[in-house]
Amino acid sequence: MAARFEIFVARRYLRAKRKEAVVSIVTAISVVGVAAGVMALIIALAINNGFSNELQKNLLGATSHVDVIPKQAGDAIENWPALIAKLSKIPHVVGAAPSVSSGVFFSGPLNAKGGILFGIDVDLEPQVSDMLRHMKEGSLTRLRDAGSPPGVILGSGLARDTGMMLNSVITVVSPQGDLTPVGVRPGIRRFRVVGIFESGFFQYDDFWAYTSLHAAQEALSLTDLVNQIELKLDDKYLAPQATIEAQKVAGPRLTATNWIQQNRQLFNAFRMERIVTMITIGLILLVAALNILISLVMMVMEKYRDIAVLMSMGARREQIRRIFIMQGVLIGVTGTAIGLVAGYTLCYFADRFRWIQLDEQVYALSYVPFEPRFVDGVWVAAVAILISFLATIYPARSASRLTPTEVLRYE
Repeated sequence: MAARFEIFVARRYLRAKRKEAVVSIVTAISVVGVAAGVMALIIALAINNGFSNELQKNLLGATSHVDVIPKQAGDAIENWPALIAKLSKIPHVVGAAPSVSSGVFFSGPLNAKGGILFGIDVDLEPQVSDMLRHMKEGSLTRLRDAGSPPGVILGSGLARDTGMMLNSVITVVSPQGDLTPVGVRPGIRRFRVVGIFESGFFQYDDFWAYTSLHAAQEALSLTDLVNQIELKLDDKYLAPQATIEAQKVAGPRLTATNWIQQNRQLFNAFRMERIVTMITIGLILLVAALNILISLVMMVMEKYRDIAVLMSMGARREQIRRIFIMQGVLIGVTGTAIGLVAGYTLCYFADRFRWIQLDEQVYALSYVPFEPRFVDGVWVAAVAILISFLATIYPARSASRLTPTEVLRYE
């Protein structure tokens, strides 16, 4: 019953009369301030989550969880079939595939452009990478055809820039060509475009191309050698442990690395950006808390006589204190609820309809992804309500310390 009385009085005080219009305006500003802070924080965290998860998904879709490569640049991995058999026995490894890659020039009817040519095992590569599941045209199986010229699958950006279409022929120029008396002659090979993929990740779509392992070895003048073995795990977060085991199997001439090490700087940047975002936008909540403090102080000054009457009628000091605490908490809860609804609603529509477009060449993504999390809403709401509560302590204590006789004497 006591709690109902305190909530009833707190709600009545929040609905100010005309002569207390200033208090009502400050209260409204406090609610808007809390709502704005909560909404901004939800949206900012959603953008951070969206970028981090989208980039992580694209990176892991294009690359393996663990890579075994030569320690010295330019070296190759010999006897790789036996090594793959050993690496496949490492716990949590569910796929292993060889590959060879090198920087080359792609020459088409419109333009010549630098890129990376990957030679892959057509049967094993889908076990470790999802890149070639994003086919826009053509088919991965056509890389198995042993025709002349051999097949190649281009990224959509690379195909566009060089002017290549499905079934057209492209010229690939490799610096690793044939050795002649006057030096190394660039290797020139012709490939037939049997597919075009589009991952949505600018760096991959604009520069990568895939062909069969045998065709790449011929183009790069390699004799049954590879320069990378890719491993896929049943749990990507076990990559550090798998990397240690892979290093033991690979031996001293090779080194093992994983997706976490390769992208450590990127993920650290996202983590730091998240912290900075929470601090800077959290200042909005502090401003809203100051508004709540001012609103309640003005309310206490306006309600001196009412407080004295309540206390003279038997209201305890603890009840008076709880009345003003509940006022501040009600402001915080109302603003938080409005902010959560507005924040999650805006995130949903902004992500679904891709309201904010980006330049792929700069940001690697074509739009700003929004990915709000339930747990973020929980802790943001808890912090907002806690700050609102803390802002009520001083005015609530001031109200409970009033002496009814002293107040009524001067009324």
